[in-house]
Amino acid sequence: MIIKVCGMRDAENIRDVESLGVDWMGFIFYGPSSRFVGERPEYLPEQCQRVGVFVNSTMEVILQKTEEFGLNYVQLHGDESPAFCSRLRSVLPLDLDLIKMVGISSKSDMKATTAYTPFVDYFLFESPCSGYGGSGKKFDWSLLEQYEGTKPFILTGGIGPDDAEEIQTLTHPSFAGIDLNSRFELSPGLKDIDKLRTFINKIRTT
Repeated sequence: MIIKVCGMRDAENIRDVESLGVDWMGFIFYGPSSRFVGERPEYLPEQCQRVGVFVNSTMEVILQKTEEFGLNYVQLHGDESPAFCSRLRSVLPLDLDLIKMVGISSKSDMKATTAYTPFVDYFLFESPCSGYGGSGKKFDWSLLEQYEGTKPFILTGGIGPDDAEEIQTLTHPSFAGIDLNSRFELSPGLKDIDKLRTFINKIRTT
């Protein structure tokens, strides 16, 4: 199972989270976010994959941040169209994967994945919200059973320390991992290492 920790920006905190053996680490390039990364941290992870999170950004900005941060994944978290994903895919490095967020609140929302499938490598499923950057709330995970696609998906939105056992019951063949953020924080952009360590150990040892 992929474990992604998102909303990182403090160099020492990045080192500490990386030491827990997470697989992916996310950096948010959306100005209004309280976890916005305005400048390159003094340290970036070397032992896990780097994910850049963008919201309705231009391709120029995405490509610039991809190079500056040495990104392995680009995550689109806004209203980006399938056509935009197609154009972006054509200019991104071949070894860089594309992730598209899809807000899920009903069975019909799963249909939105179809148009994006040819252009993305992963989907990120979470609760829809009025703004951007994540709702911090869980949706009804039983809706995952309605996903008929083959592209792997990452589950996010309100996952907290008490959700390990429920996550371990998920058996969908395309379920690839989880994305952790606000419920493991001391403050926006600063993760609680003890909470993360306990949770990760539980996920990986039971």
